Amino acid sequence: MTAQCEITAKAAAGAELGFFERWLTLWVFLCIGVGIALGQWIPTPFQMLGRMEVAQVNLPVGLLIWVMIIPMLMKIDFSALHEVRRHARGIGVTLFVNWAVKPFSMALLAWLFIRQLFAPWLPAEQLDAYVAGLILLAAAPCTAMVFVWSHLTKGEPLFTLTQVALNDTIMVFAFAPIVGLLLGISAIAVPWATLFLSVVLYIVIPVAIAQAARAWLLRGGQANFDRAMARLHPWSLSALLLTLVLLFAFQGRAILDQPLIIALLAVPILIQVFFNSALAYWLNRKLGVAHCVAGPSALIGASNFFELAVAAAISLFGFESGAALATVVGVLIEVPVMLLVVWVVNGSKVWYEAGSSPLAAGR
Repeated sequence: MTAQCEITAKAAAGAELGFFERWLTLWVFLCIGVGIALGQWIPTPFQMLGRMEVAQVNLPVGLLIWVMIIPMLMKIDFSALHEVRRHARGIGVTLFVNWAVKPFSMALLAWLFIRQLFAPWLPAEQLDAYVAGLILLAAAPCTAMVFVWSHLTKGEPLFTLTQVALNDTIMVFAFAPIVGLLLGISAIAVPWATLFLSVVLYIVIPVAIAQAARAWLLRGGQANFDRAMARLHPWSLSALLLTLVLLFAFQGRAILDQPLIIALLAVPILIQVFFNSALAYWLNRKLGVAHCVAGPSALIGASNFFELAVAAAISLFGFESGAALATVVGVLIEVPVMLLVVWVVNGSKVWYEAGSSPLAAGR
């Protein structure tokens, strides 16, 4: 088991956390400041951008989301799906946490904190929207950043690639029904047409474009593909930051009136990350899964596809909604919290392997 991890870690997918990713929380804070300031000083241009909609889809944001997520989706190799059986236990644990635990635990945490404990400090008219945003955030597992987290934990690259490809396939079919179910249970009106349109616009079409681009670039060899991804990466991050500036330009007044909102929304997100990563890590240990699989399994189980959540929240509830703000809080805390989980996973390797079954072999 240990030997396998040492061998596969040498080929770990992804690279070390880059400068912009490492300081993503700082950039988000800067976007908060810039967005709020511009929204208060020159509101007219942002109001014009907010009105550029077709079928409840904001066209500038739709374009930014595509620029943001298509390079991420190009990293996914769906041909790896045939390798699922090689890591059946680890994949089973991650699927269980991602699809049977995380969305439902977040719905429970959102009800407890937003509608009960924190309700007196939050605007009453936005409570449902905050709950909806948190549900959207938890209903889709992360696609891109998990390659980095896997690399930092010396994770098994084939497991990570297979798991992400499988999650993206499931997301096409499961995202809308899970979100619709949980919104309905939470007594929030479900705009089904807009929800399904969001899935088509922000999952189906980007995946198709990304895979076509991936196939075309790989015809020129792996080096050609890697060069293209390096060139596209700054565009992806810039699109994310511009989207955040737009969001906070619309959210500025609400934040200035109640500056504790972001901190209060962060509480259920933090609990959800720690709970789900710990659950996935513990289940893998109980099932005797190799540490090089358990690490990325825990990280995939805890992280969120916040780009999709932001896009869906804007489409469903609008720029100025509490749902959009709740998803952005997920962006704000993603990197520092996941780096903390990486640190725990790496630091607990001896403990993990001392209690893991010798029959693991990474499956």
